[in-house]
Amino acid sequence: MNDSASRPRRTRRTPVLMAAAVATLLLGLSACGSPDGSDGSTTASDGAEGAFPAKVATKFGEVTVDEKPKRVVALGWGDAETVLALGGQPVGASDWLAFGGEGVGPWAKDRYDKSPQLIGTMEPEYEKIAALRPDLILDTKSSGDRTRHDTLSKIAPTVGVPEGGDQYMISWEKQTEMVAAALGVPDKGAKLIAETEKKFAAAVKANPGFKDSTITLGSRTSEGYGAYVGGTGRVDFAERLGFENNPAVEAKAGDSFTVPVSKENLDLLDADLVVMEPIGVPAASISDDPLYQAVPAVKAGHSLVFDDQGISQAFATDSVLSVSYALDKVVPLFAQKLK
Repeated sequence: MNDSASRPRRTRRTPVLMAAAVATLLLGLSACGSPDGSDGSTTASDGAEGAFPAKVATKFGEVTVDEKPKRVVALGWGDAETVLALGGQPVGASDWLAFGGEGVGPWAKDRYDKSPQLIGTMEPEYEKIAALRPDLILDTKSSGDRTRHDTLSKIAPTVGVPEGGDQYMISWEKQTEMVAAALGVPDKGAKLIAETEKKFAAAVKANPGFKDSTITLGSRTSEGYGAYVGGTGRVDFAERLGFENNPAVEAKAGDSFTVPVSKENLDLLDADLVVMEPIGVPAASISDDPLYQAVPAVKAGHSLVFDDQGISQAFATDSVLSVSYALDKVVPLFAQKLK
């Protein structure tokens, strides 16, 4: 059970056919200008040129960006928002949580000068990406699949997941650091990280009761209940506030970022605070479930079911922009329910 229930479904194509199509399209475009009729001058950063060549360490080896990128395609979960936070303008981006419009949450509203071309998520349309003639592809928060990375790398230099970052297990902090390095604005990235960490520190100071309290961060989809494990954005967010992730959930952790929880075993969710997110189902399917209501923490009133989609999505996105929004919106809710 995972977040795929909230992602748009894409038609599957074999890697060989996709790679061949990309190669053919690149040959056809090699003598042409930008596909939108411009000179391809959409900038990746509004800051100084930066220090190039820039080098970024990834699971697939060190990636070198020779000069300031001007046409960035941001495919990873939260990559586009991170580029926007750093002053950039992606020409293509993936909409992982089906926001629609420009593919970003309300915390990134009005940051685009021109709407990007939206690209598929788990199975991106490689021909569409190639047609955008990118000079940099970002895929820092994704599955870490080798075939996906190799196919993208045939189109443009691709900054994939960091070592140990498979299955979307990369913090907003590391994501910001990698994207800033690739864009040639590491100082701007460091400043954003410091500002956000300062905001976390203020929340910790204001809520001493969070320290060492256990928390379960779970969800329900059409497939059933699940709980998130350490290394994922939601858990990282809570741990930064002082919480300890539910030890019973951690004991069942495997390769996935969630563990399934059967209806017969919903007591596994029990903790000092239980936070649940509906994904593709109504919030009432959780809060009105008699078995969920029987969980001790829920019965005691120490549970929170996100019924505000904006808050739920901010908590799920885990980008440098969304975590700041979540600190403003989610922390007061945690404090109220933990009393």
